[in-house]
Formats: sequence, structure tokens, C-alpha cells
Amino acid sequence: MRILVLGGTGYLGRHVVGHLRGLPGARVSGAGRSPGAGVGARIDLGRDPLKRVTELIESVTPDAVVNCAGATGGDAVTLAEVNARGPALLAAALREAAPAARLVHLGSAAEYGPGTPGTKATESAVTCPLGPYGATKLAGTVAVTGSGLDAVVLRVGNPVGPGAPVTGLPGRITALLRTAGPDPSAVLRLGDLSAYRDFVDVRDVARAVGLAVTAAGPLPPVLNIGGGEAVRVRELVRRLAAAAGFAGRIEEDEGGSDRSARVSWQCSDITAAHTALGWRPEHTLDESLAALWAAAQAGPHDPGGDGTP
Repeated sequence: MRILVLGGTGYLGRHVVGHLRGLPGARVSGAGRSPGAGVGARIDLGRDPLKRVTELIESVTPDAVVNCAGATGGDAVTLAEVNARGPALLAAALREAAPAARLVHLGSAAEYGPGTPGTKATESAVTCPLGPYGATKLAGTVAVTGSGLDAVVLRVGNPVGPGAPVTGLPGRITALLRTAGPDPSAVLRLGDLSAYRDFVDVRDVARAVGLAVTAAGPLPPVLNIGGGEAVRVRELVRRLAAAAGFAGRIEEDEGGSDRSARVSWQCSDITAAHTALGWRPEHTLDESLAALWAAAQAGPHDPGGDGTP
């Protein structure tokens, strides 16, 4: 089976490529904006013309394409180019070059916007993203689900685990803990930690991609891939600090933040992913945080790049 992975050098993309290469009979090709191991071609879905993307697909003749490319930061123009234009361009290229190939696109739980406390969002929940990131990711999802291709969007929660980039909270806290070390007088001064988020291990995300690529028959247009539990961010920080052996003090901004106040609860219902793919998360949050800390201790991690929904 020939599989083309776009955004293969990003946080999620690296894990996805590694997992797919372990599948029996899989021949995995990578392409992305950033140089890195396993990237055979440079491609920028946000800016390259349709012809260039079509030619790349024609050269690989894939049975499946996985789009891990995405941007979490930057101005609204950058987010729109990568998260909205990118998937639309890819779908158009696939219709020309490989209309029978399956497209697996990584979306984001941010597409839902604020959740109702105590309620898990199903795939049919109303989408009401509040910022440019969630809005552009939702636009990408619409482009994929409306493409007419054999396509599925995996709507990913908050990824955590080995190699988490400093652009996300788990990676940023890990970097601060490495700097603080075992000093009992160290103080971590953080923002509002009162929000609830649905954390999912990056290795479980990669496994879900593998199942989506190889599943027989059509899949639902959107599947939630999350931990299935709402965890207070404050609790995640406490557990990560414990895994790191942090002996200092954590100070939280009591004034709160605008985002935490507006999106105080996010949690995904992952029933449909189990029904369609036989998928459930295998790693507990404590296992994810232990792996994150162990990887950070082993050496510096990649700061991010494309592929972090």
C-alpha cells in the first residue's frame, strides 16, 4: 500500500510516519514545508500552485494520503493559507491525480468552540469556533468533507506525549520544568489553569490514522480522536510537575485569561471512532506525561513545524 504523508516533520506527522512505516506492506512517502527525516519532497499546501501538488501526487500514485500539515500560530492570513487553503488545494489535486485514493485529514477539536460543561461533543455537535485557528481548521474540514473523495477528518483533541512542541502547553511546561530543575526555591509563574481540556496521546493519534488508512469501505466524514475525558489544565500541570520531580512552587494568575473564560470546557465523545475503527486510546494521561518528560530528558525536541492541529 502506497501512502503519502504531508506535514511529516511536524509533531503529529513524525509519529504518524513512524507508525505507518510499521504497517505490513506499507510504502510511506513524506512531503512537507520543513526539511526533516523522511521528507522526500518539499511542498507547501498554503502557497504552492495546484499543478505542483498534482504532480507530486502523480509521482507517488498513492492509495492513501494523510494530511498532517497545519499551523497553530501566526496571523490570520497564515492560518487561512495552511489550514483552509491547504486542504482545499489537496482535495482538488487528488480529484485530478488520484481520485480513488483515501484522504485522511487531521482536524482539531478547536473547531467545536466552547463546550457545555459536563457534556461530551459528538461529531454532530454545532461547530462555533471563536478564533482564527479553530475557524480555519473548520474551513479545512468543510473542504475535505465536501470534496466528493473517499475522505475522513480525524478531529483531534489536545495532543500530548513524547516530543510535544513548546508551542503547546504540555511542551511549554516541560521546557520550564527542565529549566527549573530540582531547585526547591524555583517558582513557575503560569497563566489561568482553570479550563478543562481533552488530552490524547500523540501515539494514539498515530494509531487512529493507521486504522483510518487501512479501514475497509467508506468511513464517516468526521471522527473525534481524543482521550474522552475532560481534565483540568491545572491537574495536567500538577501531574507533569510530579513526573519531573519538581520541588518548587507553582503560581497561577488568578486574574484568568480571555481564552480560558470563553472556552472553559472541551471534551470529545469518541464512541464513533470505536464503532468505525475499533479505536480507543491506549495510553493514560500519566503514561503520556511520563513519556513526554523522559523524551525531554533524553535530548532537545523539535520546536514544532507543520503538522500540529
